Amino acid sequence: MPPKVHTRFQAIKDFFKKDPKNTPVGEVISTAWDSPKDLIPHLNALRKHILRATIILILGVILSLTFSRQLLDWLTVPVGGIKLLEAIEVTEPMSVVMRVALLTGFTITLPYITLEIWLFIAPGLKIKPRLWGLVFIPLATILFAGGMAFAYFVMIPAALPFLLNFMGIQTTPRPASYIRFITGLMFWIGATFEFPLIIFVIAKLGWIKAKTLASQWRIAIIIISIFAAVITPTVDPINMLLVMGPMIVLYLFSTLLAYLAQS
Repeated sequence: MPPKVHTRFQAIKDFFKKDPKNTPVGEVISTAWDSPKDLIPHLNALRKHILRATIILILGVILSLTFSRQLLDWLTVPVGGIKLLEAIEVTEPMSVVMRVALLTGFTITLPYITLEIWLFIAPGLKIKPRLWGLVFIPLATILFAGGMAFAYFVMIPAALPFLLNFMGIQTTPRPASYIRFITGLMFWIGATFEFPLIIFVIAKLGWIKAKTLASQWRIAIIIISIFAAVITPTVDPINMLLVMGPMIVLYLFSTLLAYLAQS
């Protein structure tokens, strides 16, 4: 084995075997406050991770642009096809294509973006949480895609008939407003589906207890109701319940994951 390859494999091996120093958070903050120069290596590392993630995201967006027509055809199926949309501004179709490409590019590059986040925080984690991070990378992508699928196949078909025929007024949607509505809803529901994973990580770090989550379920439902009202595309309770239902299930699932994280 060439020396460079052997050195790299040895570095990877050490990465998964060595625990970081167990320094209290208060001491870390005090040290950083007294000596800000110590943060420079960490800031440089963060800059490199952000730069690499941004480059990959840009490449993902460029790749998505090559399939923009197919993506638009698929996204406009719930409303009856792209031919039913009427643009009234010259730059409207271009902005629509870029918005779709940005969401698609983010989705397909999410595993790598998550990997860069993990590579930044992993040196400060112990061995077991560090290894768990490798499981979370594909899981985060699956959960995000699952949330987007739920929004597209369940929420949007239920919401559109109400929106397009509200008060008996038939609406002809513009490309910009329709794509903004559908991509925004898919993104936020996809982000919501990441909640169990975030709770598991926080519980694993010891920042929250499963007992606390279980005892505060009433407050959680109120917060979920408010959040659902904000992101729900309609004002009727049925669509709001479509958002609240999976979020409550996700909260209960998060409580279970928090319990498993502490066991």
